Amino acid sequence: MQIAVLTFDGFNELDSFIAAAILNRLRAQGWEAYITSPTEEVTSMNGVTVRRQKPLAFAAEADAVLIGSGIKTREIAANADLLGQLRLDPVRQLIGAQCSGTLLLAKLGLIGTLPACTDLTTKPWVIDAGVEVLDAPFVAHGNVATAGGCLAAQYLAAWLIARGAGTQAAREAIHYVAPVGEKEETVARALRAVSPFLLAEAELSDRCG
Repeated sequence: MQIAVLTFDGFNELDSFIAAAILNRLRAQGWEAYITSPTEEVTSMNGVTVRRQKPLAFAAEADAVLIGSGIKTREIAANADLLGQLRLDPVRQLIGAQCSGTLLLAKLGLIGTLPACTDLTTKPWVIDAGVEVLDAPFVAHGNVATAGGCLAAQYLAAWLIARGAGTQAAREAIHYVAPVGEKEETVARALRAVSPFLLAEAELSDRCG
């Protein structure tokens, strides 16, 4: 599983790094999450500069794509040239977005009329884009998921791992990163957030199969 973690200038470190770190727990099974950016270097909202691991074009090739948030997301959402470079395919790829990343999914037409999750700051912008916003940390519709709140990165990672490697693999990855003394509680919370959508996907697959 090759995963593009889309990370733009002004990015939120929690979104990109938490998700990438959890996903890379499965590196032994052939998984690899890459910081994917339009430029060689990007600087976070708090002044942390990192070098990209993959160029933006990698997003079209990846098996999965996660879009984090940042303080410049509205500028990106208004940049038709940049959005045009994001060729995402929800039929072939698992796609997730967090906080203001949900706005980019809306602008790309990947949410449509379905309800989505985002953070409180981005909520009015996503509503203006024609999307209903849920008061929830996570929701998934088929291969597209959205999450709201910085620490909801763990839910996107858990969902993606569960979809690609099974629920037990997701349980183990979250258990590893969870605080000592709160591991079972953290795992249960993450699975409680994503499991209804895993069941819905399984039921749909059974009907179609």
